[in-house]
Amino acid sequence: MTARTASVTRNTLETKIQVEINLDGTGTFSSDSGIGFLDHMLDQVARHGLIDIDIKMTGDRHIDDHHSVEDLGITMGQAFAQAVGDKKGIVRYGHAYVPLDEALSRVVIDFSGRPGLFMDVEFTRASLGGLDTQLFWEFFQGFVNHAQVTLHIDNLKGFNAHHQAETIFKAFGRALRMALSPDERMAGQTPSTKGVL
Repeated sequence: MTARTASVTRNTLETKIQVEINLDGTGTFSSDSGIGFLDHMLDQVARHGLIDIDIKMTGDRHIDDHHSVEDLGITMGQAFAQAVGDKKGIVRYGHAYVPLDEALSRVVIDFSGRPGLFMDVEFTRASLGGLDTQLFWEFFQGFVNHAQVTLHIDNLKGFNAHHQAETIFKAFGRALRMALSPDERMAGQTPSTKGVL
């Protein structure tokens, strides 16, 4: 497989974002987003997905975090789509169950070329570290629309909202790692009977 890297810049009147990723990295993470809890969650994705992620972002956070979080999801989705390319030779599907104390989440992903988010999570708190928990849905919606993936996220158990979020993002990283792994038996082939994804 050739190097699976991408660098995407997205500038709007609301945000300025650059995302660099290496799908075959070591799990390094760097971000200056200014949204501490989101950075903590994306660090989990990098570490557990073994994906190098570098984020540079400024946004209209004097209003709130909505535009920044949504636009970061969009930009990361674009970067993943660029880095994965034609998807030949990848596993395509990935899933993970991740526990953290009383919390348990399941994430299932398909690099199908069809965007769809199905998220069943009832956070027990409205905010975490000052970040509105509703914005996690916005992040993932932006990601799936532009990465062109189907993504199912279910928090199965948990009463600590930090644990709920952390299990989701760790499972997301693990599911990405599985789906994006090279499949030696499918080398050079598209993992679909359609012949294209």
